[in-house]
Amino acid sequence: MAATDTTPGTDSVRIPAPVAAVLSRADSRIIWLLLLAAFVAILNETTMGVAIPHLIGDLDITAVQAQWLTTAFMLTMAVVIPISGFLLQRFTTRTVFVAAMSLFSLGTLIAFLSPGFPLLVVARVVQATGTAIMMPLLMTTIMTLVPPGIRGRMMGRVSIVISLAPAIGPTLSGLLLDTVGWRWIFGLILPIALIALGVGARWIHNIGEPTDAPIDVPSVILSAFGFGGIVFGLSQIGGAATHGASAADAAAADAMSAVTLIVSFGVGVIALGLFIWRQLLLQRSDRALLDLRVFRSLNFSLSITQMGLLSLAFFGAITVVPLYMQSVLQVSALETGLVVLPGALAMGLSGPLIGRIYDRWGTRVLLIPGSIIASAVLWTYTTFDEFTPVWMIAIAQTVLSIGLALSFTPLFTASLGSLQPKFYSYGSAVVGTVQQVAGAAGIALMITIMAAVTASGVDAGASEVAAGAQGAQAAFTIAAIVSLPLIVGAFFIRKPADQPFPGAAAH
Repeated sequence: MAATDTTPGTDSVRIPAPVAAVLSRADSRIIWLLLLAAFVAILNETTMGVAIPHLIGDLDITAVQAQWLTTAFMLTMAVVIPISGFLLQRFTTRTVFVAAMSLFSLGTLIAFLSPGFPLLVVARVVQATGTAIMMPLLMTTIMTLVPPGIRGRMMGRVSIVISLAPAIGPTLSGLLLDTVGWRWIFGLILPIALIALGVGARWIHNIGEPTDAPIDVPSVILSAFGFGGIVFGLSQIGGAATHGASAADAAAADAMSAVTLIVSFGVGVIALGLFIWRQLLLQRSDRALLDLRVFRSLNFSLSITQMGLLSLAFFGAITVVPLYMQSVLQVSALETGLVVLPGALAMGLSGPLIGRIYDRWGTRVLLIPGSIIASAVLWTYTTFDEFTPVWMIAIAQTVLSIGLALSFTPLFTASLGSLQPKFYSYGSAVVGTVQQVAGAAGIALMITIMAAVTASGVDAGASEVAAGAQGAQAAFTIAAIVSLPLIVGAFFIRKPADQPFPGAAAH
């Protein structure tokens, strides 16, 4: 007997997937264009991490200033992503795509031509505005156009984009930095973005009918202060732990970061509480900026919780791995990139197969082994020290990536598939927001713990290498502890009952 779902946000009766679960050529073309656009946006972000040390020298800026090239991007993402659900409801698909890619392309052009640091920060903000809209647009379009019976394999293609760009980005960035300079990171991405913009503006047709609801300005302001304040506060945690300088300067910087952290979090929590209260009021008349009725679906809520924990542990751990390898094992940036490359490729290439398994067998056959593998590898990471061979790290990183691939694809598909079609855009915005905030929390938490334990070890008389190994072990231990609830949660998330497929009526 077909399963049913009586939670609000899903239908109470399972509706079979269409017999002919096939995408039309036009719809397939739209999704591939959106995948290309998302790939370019993620590639842009992953190339920047390697470029920061070069920018410090070329622009004659401090490490704290350089951090703003990342912090400004994260802040903008945190502010814009929650609004994207409303934008996808209010405007046509073509309008949203053209706006997102135009902003991204404009930001890339400004960065390429930027004469100095201030304008480069502005460019990063403009880029992030377009990037923040692109992923929710991709997810919403897939849920709208792809029949339920093949959504898993389509989400598997999203995994390729999410994995392949980070695999290529650092190596590509290193090559450009060593040959033609940092500007050409943007110079290479710009023509690809412009091609995607031109082709998409011509080929992408409108999906669904936009609403005429006016935007609620107070909600936008509260969202900006709420999510922006929390993410900025998280960035200060990591920043406080990484200051170098003299003891007096470090103490002053830590005190300032502590004050900024408290104020940012205080403002963020209060604004976020008011934002939630206002959305609960506005959604009664379908005027919410971010409709929170998506959380009435238990399966969506469980999937989002699982995704948040996974993002916190994953992004925190993958940030610590390169630091550990370069500061403790004393390997080069190129070797570090090569260690991460096999896992990223394995994660991406396995995506379509994992999607097919999801379509056929559901979530548990993927999530249970995936969460166990990811947790087991993170616990293995806690044993790494200054004597660990690089090949062992490469194997562990590859196995971890496979565990993550077994988790992310079913979570993406099951979470959004648990909602009624009219909530897809809001659900996509929630997914993006949770990933952004949880990822920022993981990075800040792991870097802070690693730095604090390393400093304590040095003060106790340990060598910098040995103390660095202790710091990395402490950070990996936190990630491993966070991963334990994932194993329990994997047993409760299921493949949702198929919703009425809106694709035929979307054109």
